[in-house]
Parts: sequence; structure tokens; C-alpha cells
Amino acid sequence: MYMNQLIKRFGYPLIAVFSGILLASSLTGCHSSESKADKVAIKEEPEATEVFTLHKGKLSSNLQIPGELLAFRDVDMYAKVSGFVKSIHADVGSEVQEGQLLALAEAPELNAQLASAESKLKAQEALYIASKANYDRYVDAAKTPGTVAASMIEQTLAKKESDYAQLEAAKSAYREVADMRKYLEIRAPFSGIISLRNVSTGAYIGPSGKGSELPLFVLTEQKRLRLVVAVPEAYTGYVDLNDEVSFTVKAFPDKKFTGKVKRLAGALDKRLRSERTEVDVINSDRKLLPGMIAEVTIPLPTKNTTFVVPKSAIISSSIGVFIVKVVNQKAEWVPIQKGLEEGDNVEVFGEVKEGDLIMTTATEEVRNGSPVPAVKQHS
Repeated sequence: MYMNQLIKRFGYPLIAVFSGILLASSLTGCHSSESKADKVAIKEEPEATEVFTLHKGKLSSNLQIPGELLAFRDVDMYAKVSGFVKSIHADVGSEVQEGQLLALAEAPELNAQLASAESKLKAQEALYIASKANYDRYVDAAKTPGTVAASMIEQTLAKKESDYAQLEAAKSAYREVADMRKYLEIRAPFSGIISLRNVSTGAYIGPSGKGSELPLFVLTEQKRLRLVVAVPEAYTGYVDLNDEVSFTVKAFPDKKFTGKVKRLAGALDKRLRSERTEVDVINSDRKLLPGMIAEVTIPLPTKNTTFVVPKSAIISSSIGVFIVKVVNQKAEWVPIQKGLEEGDNVEVFGEVKEGDLIMTTATEEVRNGSPVPAVKQHS
């Protein structure tokens, strides 16, 4: 009714104005509702989870571990018999050959013992010669029947054999004293370098007494060294005999040295839980010294093909280490153990098989059993 009054008063132009306003309002409302619907649709569309197909592969990694260089042979040399140093023929730093004379000692009592043993030997030789000659005469006389009684031949034979035994004993005693005199000559048991000397001319030496408190010499073989490293339990399966390793030392930081694994302990150290591994190092120029600490690089190539995943696919939580497998659009946490690492990749071992879909970037926000409606697969 009110509208009719307006039409009578202002006419039909007013109707056109109202119609335009209503039409604009209607169009605006429609566009707003469509925009809201689009936004709702965008929000409801789930974001695709990136996954990859699990495949087997090989990794080759290195183990960085400290080691110690030791002399291949190293011996403390002591005197076997008592005496006084008469002369010294080697000093610290001397390169000596096997059998070379290092020092000469003297012991007057040994000379007296040797002279006594020699005289006893000569006396026993004379007794044996006499008893042998007597026995031979009786044997010759016995060729004529009835000349010599058989008992006399037996007695002279027993005397000869007794004297012979005494002669052999005298020879043995003489050799013993003569051998003892040889110990007065201190000789190198192998070729090497004299790394320590604790004796001077005139000093008393011997197996007992003040002279035995310190070794006369320390002989060290330097042209071949042992590089000793303790390989942790987790890596012992990757190290084999004749594997080549490299190392550096602080004295020559820009030079890399190499050697080959020659000895494996075959058992773990109970305290360190590691295996003693020895590497032979040729050191012809003697630049490397026993006692040096080396930074060793041991190659660790895998022997069998294993499953390899990126590090981002691994969840390390308080309850264990997992990767997330997508099965029937659901997340499934799979417990695994890690192996070697190389760059961004790592070996994994667990209840997985080739072709499984594994989440590329796994976090604890993706709970075990949660839905994964959309995936984006990469090979």
C-alpha cells in the first residue's frame, strides 16, 4: 500500500531505481556465496604427501678414527752376564745392522773360568788318550789265545768309556764358559735405529745389580711401522685383511700416507668394545716416527645391497628409530636400524621390502595409523 502511494506520488522512475538496487544486491550476494564456496573447496582439498618407492642400493662411506704409529720391532737390550763396559760402538740415532757390535764388556772372572775349563779339558783329553791306548794294547794282545784274560779287556774298555764321558763333560763345560764370554759382546738382534742409550764406558752391567735397572740400549725398527687403530664394534664387519687405509699426521698435515691391514685381533676389547687392527706402513725415508698419532681414514664399502633412504625419511624418537610406510592410505611406523651413512643417504634394516611406499619427509606429527588420503610419488 505504501508502495502504491509512492508510485502515485513519484511515478514509475522510482520503480526502476528500486529494481536496480535489488538486482545489484542479488548479484553481490551471489558472487560472495560463490567465493566462500570456492574457499571452502580449496581448504577441504588435502595436500599431497610426498613418498618414494623403496629400492636396494650400495653405499660407500669412510670411518675417521685416531690411531697410533708403533715401531714394528722395539727391544730393550740388557746384559746377560756381569761385567764392565770396555767400549761403546753405537749411540742415539745410530743406524745399525743385524749382528753389529754395539758395546763390548769385560769380566776378568770369566777369563779365569775359561782358563780353568780349558786346562781341565786338556787333562781329560790326556786321560782319554791314555785309556784308549791301553785298551787297544789289550785288544791286540788278546789276538793270541790265552795271553790276556777277558776280564782285563772289559776293565780297560770300561775305563776308556768312562774317560770319554769325562772328556765330553769337560768339552761341554768349556763351551759353556766360552759362550758366556760371547755375551760380553752386545750385538744388534735386528737392523734398526738406536733410540735410547743408558750406558757409558766403565759402567757396571749385568743381570743383577745397579747395571740392570735400565736397558743398555733401545733398538727400534723404523723402516716398517705398525699403525694401530681400535675399530668400533659396529664397523668391524666392514674391515678385512689387505684393505688399504690412508692417514695423516700433524708433522706432515698436507701429505697422505697409506698402508694395508695385516692383522686383526679377532676379538673385542672388553673395555672399549673395539677390535685392535694393525696396518703395516712402509717408512723407508723414516719421516714417520714411532709414537706419532695419526688421523686414519678407513673405507667402509657395503658388501651386500641394502635398502637406502634419505635421512629426512627417518624419525628418531624417544621410543626408537622409525620410517613411515604408506599402506592403504594410512601411515605405518616401521622400526628400523641404521647402517652406513653417505651424504644425505643412510642404510636401513627392518621389516620392509622392495617396492614399499615410504614417506620422504617423516615427522612425529604423522602419527602411526593416521590417514594419508593423497600421495605424490617419486621414484
